[in-house]
Amino acid sequence: MKIVDVNDIKGSDREVTGPGWTSRRLLLKKDGMGFSFHETVIPAGAEMTLWYKNHLEAVYCVSGNGSVEDLATGEVHEIRDGVLYALDKHDRHTLRGGTEDMRLICAFNPPVTGRETHDADGAYELVED
Repeated sequence: MKIVDVNDIKGSDREVTGPGWTSRRLLLKKDGMGFSFHETVIPAGAEMTLWYKNHLEAVYCVSGNGSVEDLATGEVHEIRDGVLYALDKHDRHTLRGGTEDMRLICAFNPPVTGRETHDADGAYELVED
């Protein structure tokens, strides 16, 4: 059994930041669960275009608000507490923070190793063992 307190991750090497986001990696590839599990904070007003070409991601909002735009269709979906979106087709998208910071819970498959940051396409590199 694994017990992880997000407060122990803050300020550690499992907390990774980039322009417009902070990700606290609660479970990583080395934890052997077959997915990674993160708490991500998107500040109010932030905007980033992402394209997880190498990973599938499910995102559940637990506080705050914003939107996600599907760049293939132009559809914009509001994100708020209780809303989940799943990038089941490696969807290229733009994530926008709203009037409050968004706190998101994310699962990645395959799992990330922990130090990944977004490349020029907004993707994480696929790290093989």
